[in-house]
This record gives sequence, C-alpha cells and structure tokens, in this order.
Amino acid sequence: MTTTIIIVALFVAVLLLIFWRSVRIVPHSMEDVVERFGKFHRTLNSGFNIVVPGVDQVRERIDRRVQVVSFPPQSAITEDNLAVEVDSAVYVRVVDAYRATYEVANFIQAVEQLTLATLRNVIGGMNLEATLTSRDEINRELKTVLDEATADWGIEISRIELKGIEPPSSVQEAMEMQMRADREKRAQLLSAEGEKQSAVLRAEGERSAAVLRAKGAAEAQMLTAKADADAQTLRARGEADAIHIVFKSLHASRIDQDVLAYHYLQKLPEIARGDANKVWVVPSEMGRALQGVGEAFERLRDDVVRAP
Repeated sequence: MTTTIIIVALFVAVLLLIFWRSVRIVPHSMEDVVERFGKFHRTLNSGFNIVVPGVDQVRERIDRRVQVVSFPPQSAITEDNLAVEVDSAVYVRVVDAYRATYEVANFIQAVEQLTLATLRNVIGGMNLEATLTSRDEINRELKTVLDEATADWGIEISRIELKGIEPPSSVQEAMEMQMRADREKRAQLLSAEGEKQSAVLRAEGERSAAVLRAKGAAEAQMLTAKADADAQTLRARGEADAIHIVFKSLHASRIDQDVLAYHYLQKLPEIARGDANKVWVVPSEMGRALQGVGEAFERLRDDVVRAP
C-alpha cells in the first residue's frame, strides 16, 4: 500500500514537472524564439503558450519595444580637416524576431558600429559650418543608410538624434569671437539706424512746428487786419451817421449864421484852456464871427426901440 502511494506520488510529480516545463508565459511586447532539435520551429507571442518539454527549447526572448541605443562621443574629421566630437543616439525596434536572431549575431552592436562608420562618412563630406548647422540633413542621411543596411536584419531604425557636435576648443574660441564681433556690428548698425531715424523725426517735427507757427502767425495777422478794417469801417460809418444826424438836425432847426457865430465864440475859451496850448492863434474867422454877433445885437436893439 505504501509503495503504491509512493509510485502514484512520483507519477503525479512527474506530470506536474512536465506540465510546468511545457507551459510558457510570454510578457506583453515580447516574443520567444523556439527551436526544436536545434532548428527554428516558431515564435511564441505574448500570453499563454505550450511547448514540448525536452524537444522545444527557447533560443532567445526578443523585445518588440523601441530601444534607445546611446553611443559614447566619437571623433570625426570634417571636410576642412577639423576634428569634432559627435554624440548620437539611435532608436531601434525589432520587426522580425526570426531575422533579428538568425541574420545577425548582435543587432545592437551591429547598429552601433554601422552608425559610427556612416556618421564618419557623412561628416567627412561636409565642412565644419555645415556640420554644425545641418543636423537634420545628417539625421536623414544616417537613417537612409541604416534602413538599407538593416532591412535584412529584421529591425527598423525609428529615429536618429545627434545629441551634440563639439568642435575643438580653439575653433570654439574663434567662433565665439566672431559671434561677439557680429553682435557688436549689428548693435552698432542698429544704434546708427536709430540715431538716423531719430534725427529725421526731429527734423520733420521741427519743420512741421515751424510751418504751423508760420501758419498761425499769418492767420493771426489776417485776423488782426480784418478786425482793424472792421473797426475802422464801423468808426467811419459811426462818424458818417453822426455827421448825417447833426446835419439833419441843423437843417431841421434852421439855425442862422448869427447863432453859429455865437456858439463859435463860446467854444473859443475851451480851445485855449488846454495845457499843451502855449501859443493861441486867433483864426481869421473870429472877426467875421464878432461882426455877426454885433449885427445881431443891433438888430435886437432896433426891434426893442420900435416896440410901442
């Protein structure tokens, strides 16, 4: 009875061991390359898989995700014989697990060496200035060459990035001096242009101000002249109206020559009363006025005598 239990237990253990060895769990985004008797059999996709223990063997597990391969800085010679240090990174993704396993021994190392060799060839055909300013062009050329070379390896070059291109220190100093000189030149040009524009604006402002002042003075003179002319016209009209009124009044009252002579004699003291009158000249009309006054008094006396 005990022997039977032991045999059954051993049999169950063997079955469990066989089952355990036959079950293969593949993580997501992974693939297992399976060989049967040393020859490629199939690839196991992610999830639950069954293999034959002792017959099937997993050769390698392939990661289907994009892998970033970063290379240490490498030296390259430009077309104008200047050494530059290039730091690059390649983004690689396996698209065919079979070819990535059997067509190349180590595709990461193969991509690294191929990238460095191609990078030296591309930079060798460009001068230093083009190398520093044409990163996109270098990336495109590298990707084209790597795609052609890795097409049979079952891998895909997703992207290539040049992280840094460092020229020699002497060249960097010369470039910095040139940049400073260019900046100073641009600053001087901008300053001169600003001063020129400022002078032009000031001249235009002064000219506009002078024109406005001249226009204002001309308009002021015109207004003053017009006001004086209007005032003179009004005064002349007033004097003319006054003379006309006086004439009409005199004509209506029928004042004779005797009355005029009398009023003339009354105004003579007022004429002589002024402070500025040092010399008083008696007009020739004064005798005629006195004669008229005398004649008027004689006529008045005769009229009184004739009265009863």
